[in-house]
Amino acid sequence: MIVTVDWPNLIGFLGMACIIFAYAYMTARKDPDPYIQHGVNLAGAALLTVSLYYHPNLPSLVLEGFWAAIAIWGLIKTARTKSAARRQNSA
Repeated sequence: MIVTVDWPNLIGFLGMACIIFAYAYMTARKDPDPYIQHGVNLAGAALLTVSLYYHPNLPSLVLEGFWAAIAIWGLIKTARTKSAARRQNSA
C-alpha cells in the first residue's frame, strides 16, 4: 500500500489525532468536560470527512457522519443540562 502525503491525508491524520485525543481525555479525566470531549470529536469527524471527500471510502464516510451526529447530540445535551442547572440555581 502506497500512501501519498498530500494535504487531504494530513487533514485526515489531524482528524484522527483529535478523535484519539478526545477518547484518551475522556478515559484519563475523572470528570471530563463534555464540551471538550464532544467538540474535539466533532472537529475530528469534520476533518476526517474533508479527507474522505478527496480519498473516498464510503464505510468510513458513513462512520464519520454518525460520529459527528453523536458529537452534536452530546453538545446539545450538555448545553441543555447546563442551561437548566443555571435556571435552577438562579431561581
